Amino acid sequence: MKKVKTFLRSGLLSFIVGILLSSSLSAQENLAPAEPTKIEAPATSSAAPGVEVKKEDSDGAPAQFTHGLLEQISGAKVAIDTMWVLIAGMLVFFMNLGFASVESGLCRAKNAVTILAKNFVVFAAASIAFLVLGWGLMFGDGNPFIGTQGLWFVGGADNSPAMGDAYNGVYSSINWTGVPLWSKFFFQLVFAGTAATIVSGAVAERIKFGSFYIFSFLMVGLIYPVVGHWIWGGGWLAKLGMFDFAGSTVVHSVGGWAALSGAIVLGPRLGKYSKDGKALPLPGHSIALATIGVFVLWFGWFGFNPGSTMAADAGAIRRIAVPTNTAAAAAAISASITAWMLLGKPDLTMILNGALAGLVAITAPCAFVSIPSSLIIGLVAGVLVVLSVLFFDKVKIDDPVGATSVHLVCGIFGTICVGLFAQAEFTPNTTGNGLFFGGGAGLLMAQLAGVVGVGVFVFLFSLILWEVIGATLGVRVSPEEEMEGLDVNEHGNVAYPDFVTVTSRSSTMVAGTTGTSGEAVVREYRPAISKGAVSSELG
Repeated sequence: MKKVKTFLRSGLLSFIVGILLSSSLSAQENLAPAEPTKIEAPATSSAAPGVEVKKEDSDGAPAQFTHGLLEQISGAKVAIDTMWVLIAGMLVFFMNLGFASVESGLCRAKNAVTILAKNFVVFAAASIAFLVLGWGLMFGDGNPFIGTQGLWFVGGADNSPAMGDAYNGVYSSINWTGVPLWSKFFFQLVFAGTAATIVSGAVAERIKFGSFYIFSFLMVGLIYPVVGHWIWGGGWLAKLGMFDFAGSTVVHSVGGWAALSGAIVLGPRLGKYSKDGKALPLPGHSIALATIGVFVLWFGWFGFNPGSTMAADAGAIRRIAVPTNTAAAAAAISASITAWMLLGKPDLTMILNGALAGLVAITAPCAFVSIPSSLIIGLVAGVLVVLSVLFFDKVKIDDPVGATSVHLVCGIFGTICVGLFAQAEFTPNTTGNGLFFGGGAGLLMAQLAGVVGVGVFVFLFSLILWEVIGATLGVRVSPEEEMEGLDVNEHGNVAYPDFVTVTSRSSTMVAGTTGTSGEAVVREYRPAISKGAVSSELG
């Protein structure tokens, strides 16, 4: 009899868990993102008419069984949600490889090591800065501008995964997700690291390694979490009604503004502009590596955007994943067509940046817009990034990888798109309808306020940091070091040791660095093959 009871209880548990999981797979299109359903034990029990309810045994077994069953179901949900958040965070972490590949591929071989080193250490610096102070400033309870509680080492009171009214701690702005505290921290950390990584590409090929290291640490420790508090930490922009689901502003625009200020302070690379001000190509050494990097980033974005639900809500995840992909694909197509029309060729670097532009633009509105709207957003972003790259070249702001065009310009655009394309039916009780769907200009004005407020703060604060670092340590390498390459001078090694550098001079300005005589110094890498090796190969 005991075995029968055990079997029945196990079957009932399996049935209920199955119902729970299948319900998460149903079309929950109207659930707000990252708002998992709380499971609570019923306060009372009732029976059908005419059915005698047996009083509980002296040991309270039926009540204990019900309570224990609900606890098991609730625990299973927390476990599933936690696994999803951690996996999504790992996908975002994997994007560091994408950034490293894109940036090193679009820069010259003589600077490949320093690009890779910067992308590697930036996450290390971000990890420590966000742990020590960044998390507390961003999510700690405080005032509309900064968090003031639980600042140091994520050490504030917290009873996560408790949610809503059941939460008792100092990080109440993120109590809407039912996962443990350190899972929340890890997911937000990889976002912080992404914001810092964006800066690397815009300042490539002429910045001192140590100065970049220091700036990255200060950016993640001070600049990024303040903006994050304003929007995601319950700060003044959140109270104003601004929405940024996955970070077009919090991550990408913050990184873009910091990158722009750095590019301005550093100035253009040697040889980037001719005497008459014409922008000259300084082609990267491996378009193949850059292409691989964009594929990695595109893949990682499926953790970036859907992962921001911070709950294993299959309905919400799939509804965010499809607009994310649609915008990227549309932007790649529109960027290729735009480049074809303006440049005469479907430039691959423009296509790659086009895909990234679509991903950045859809990051803020991905949970709030329809799939047709995401198509439009992507198409516009693809055109916008090409025009932006040409514009920055025209005003002599040298960005070797187009980071400001992708992350800043399209991050701003994506933030504005929330105010234009949002539809209340997708996430009730959040954005309401945007301007194009009868919601008026209120939401759009809140989004614009966020763009301006964040832009002024991040640009000015970053500019001050760059200037202070420049006045104390210096931010740019010497002309001689830049001409020879940062790999040898900054790191003492090269990315391709089996190749030798061949230097020649030409009266025609081509891709390369400018010599003291005004002629172009053309550097290329050729295989270091000895005559003996050649003879051996020939047999």
